Amino acid sequence: MADLNIKHQDEADETREFADKGRVEIFDLDGSKMGLVRMEPGWRWSVHVKPQMGTERCMAHHLGYCAAGRMKIRMESGEEGEIGPGDTFSISPGHDAWVEGDEAFVAVDFGAPEAFARKAPPAEAAPPPIH
Repeated sequence: MADLNIKHQDEADETREFADKGRVEIFDLDGSKMGLVRMEPGWRWSVHVKPQMGTERCMAHHLGYCAAGRMKIRMESGEEGEIGPGDTFSISPGHDAWVEGDEAFVAVDFGAPEAFARKAPPAEAAPPPIH
């Protein structure tokens, strides 16, 4: 472990893009992960991320701070909430989310950003039929 680890926002260890609607940049700081999230107006998890995840809802835990924009969250239970600038948040797995309004949603996520928008592993190929 380093005594000091500083990374600039353009030094992400990994970037996951969502077509033209957003991205999450993941930073590894001595084993602790942090995500810088930017979602453009029109972004919705169930439209832009669900197809690559292979789950009905987002199954990542998010723990973060919103710097700009607004995001609406709908839990599997039906509970809803909205995150805006200056809000801190904890969102359990099992939700959908979308950007509200015409401003990009920008947040820092300390939950499990490495699990967010990770592509589902490829399904194992079925063995060839025996003739």
